[in-house]
Amino acid sequence: MSEKHRVRFEPVGIEIDVAEDTTILRAAAEQGVMLMHGCKEGQCAACKSFLLDGDDVEHDRYSTFALPDYEKEEGFTLLCRAHAYEDLTIELLNYDEEMIQSGLPIQEAEVEVVANDPVTHDLRHLVVRLDGDLKFFPGQYLDFAVPGTEETRSFSMANTSARDGFLEFVIKIYPGGLFSRFLDADVAVGDRLRVTGPFGVFTLRDNPGADLVFVGGGAGMAPILSLLRSMAERGIDRKAVFYYGARRRRDLCFEAELRALEAKLPGFRYVPALSEPGDDDWTGETGFVTDVLRRAAANLTGADAYVCGPPPMVEAALELLPALGVDGKRVFYDKFTTTGEG
Repeated sequence: MSEKHRVRFEPVGIEIDVAEDTTILRAAAEQGVMLMHGCKEGQCAACKSFLLDGDDVEHDRYSTFALPDYEKEEGFTLLCRAHAYEDLTIELLNYDEEMIQSGLPIQEAEVEVVANDPVTHDLRHLVVRLDGDLKFFPGQYLDFAVPGTEETRSFSMANTSARDGFLEFVIKIYPGGLFSRFLDADVAVGDRLRVTGPFGVFTLRDNPGADLVFVGGGAGMAPILSLLRSMAERGIDRKAVFYYGARRRRDLCFEAELRALEAKLPGFRYVPALSEPGDDDWTGETGFVTDVLRRAAANLTGADAYVCGPPPMVEAALELLPALGVDGKRVFYDKFTTTGEG
């Protein structure tokens, strides 16, 4: 049995026990402590923290873009890849006091595939049925085990927990992708898959009166759709705009539902934008979604922003939103990554 060590997080004063064969982030999640994180693969740096006391830490493979060698030498660490081999005190550089102790228990479950349908030329709508119950917050995600491998891939739920027993996902098919090949060629109705979760902190914060700005692209549709569906179910009437970026008209999905949500949520608007409309009969917004946001929202002071999609889009939005007046601490994001390569 793996030896355990005590890890204390500052400035929140929370302590957990961490086994040497478990990453610090995973151990925290298993004990109901929801630390800020994104990809869990050492690529996005959302969980970057600093070692205040103790230095016997080893890391699984990670990207040096997320943790450059000089930062590692100074004492920085990525909690999603870090294993503790002595007692540690860690300073959290990025944390949310509202979320940190609201974690739900991590579960492993088996699901049955109910549907695996294309919604665009490269996005699949995967629906599965749980044998039991899984509690999660809208905006969170699950890890899917890839059969025949030790690999997992993470996908956000598009539904809310109101759909008892069913889970929906919007998944991008990448040419040559490990899970993409499997989902595209092998997954059929009735198949059973293993999942673990929930994970993620891309959840709607309580901030009555503050406007909401959602910025998405690609499979970033899933968690934002989950948040919007949750708002409709709960009767949340905050003013909200969803800017969704795609290349062509064929890349848009869930259009009818999003327009229906405009009727259910009086303060909500859906604004799709095409960067390469080509010969499409398109009269809507054109350009990159961040350019559309810049033109449409000159002053977002006091707003909460939620950003989810491909890394370049997320990076551009994270740079733009503070310039439009959004407090950096009120920008919440999921940066989707494609593989675990370091």
